[in-house]
Amino acid sequence: MRAAVIESFEAPLTIQEVPDPVPADDSVVIRVRANSICRSDWHAWVGHFDDIELPHVPGHELAGEVEAVGRHVRRWKRGDRITTPFVGGCGACGECLSGNHQVCQDAEYLGFTRWGSFAELCEVPNADVNGVALPEEIDFVSGASLGCRFVTAQRAIVDQGEVRPGEWVAIHGCGGVGLSAAMIASAAGARVIGVDINPDALDLAGSVGAEVTLNAKDVEDVPGAIMDLTGGGADMSVDALGRATTFANSISCLRTRGRHVQIGILAGDDANPPLSMDDVLYKELKVIGSYGMQAHRYPLLLQQILSGKLQPQKLITKRVGLEEASDVLRAMGQYSHFGITVIDRF
Repeated sequence: MRAAVIESFEAPLTIQEVPDPVPADDSVVIRVRANSICRSDWHAWVGHFDDIELPHVPGHELAGEVEAVGRHVRRWKRGDRITTPFVGGCGACGECLSGNHQVCQDAEYLGFTRWGSFAELCEVPNADVNGVALPEEIDFVSGASLGCRFVTAQRAIVDQGEVRPGEWVAIHGCGGVGLSAAMIASAAGARVIGVDINPDALDLAGSVGAEVTLNAKDVEDVPGAIMDLTGGGADMSVDALGRATTFANSISCLRTRGRHVQIGILAGDDANPPLSMDDVLYKELKVIGSYGMQAHRYPLLLQQILSGKLQPQKLITKRVGLEEASDVLRAMGQYSHFGITVIDRF
């Protein structure tokens, strides 16, 4: 099969012919029809994750058809339309048994701990637990756009953040996951503020649900501006980028008893930023992590998409071939990229 391979960190991906995956007993092999390019792929490409061994095939936001089935798999047959969360739960540990596969103690991570979906074929482990049936009404490109960003935003806003109608929700970083969060929060009846430094990203945020947008390049005091706009601070604020600055701004813009939700990965020079516990203590703030979403939580999201309440396809700004993936990753590091880019030619 053809695949885009990381031979060395931050170097252009190389397009190679590599062996086709053979499904383990509990796995399926997916013929990838579309695959989104995510900022987490950028983190993998620059070497922020210690568990990646080179050479490596990245990619974890895929949609396609079942190509081959392991002998113990019961839910899937060849030709089924399928997608999957990027966290592959084992299905047997305490967290999985409690329904929290996204924090499985023995998880496999497509595109990180194992080869991923920047390729014609991709193996998905424990497929009966981790596979998600993709309805015929949702095309493969839209299915791939759900990836980790849209489902991560769904869980962060709805399950972890417990958004309520009429609340002010600030989204710091309007990349793929931030735009998804803006759309989902708006659909839930919240009043959304989108913050970014890219005017194109802010325009797109406004078109998918942000009531107010702020360009952080033009606003000297982002938390202060949000305090003024909301009359005391956001009820919920999300760091959807993963920078020390966006993390700090998200905490600082909250009203008393507000909720901060961390989605963006804080890595490299932005790892382990300081947190003012005085604010957390005296304002009774909640600081909440949110990481992916379980396969069994997809049906509600898919129902909202089929009804038209959520329209992830509006976030897709570019379609590329496998050979163009390096350019997209490079653009992510320069913050010149906006919206969701999907590989649809392999």
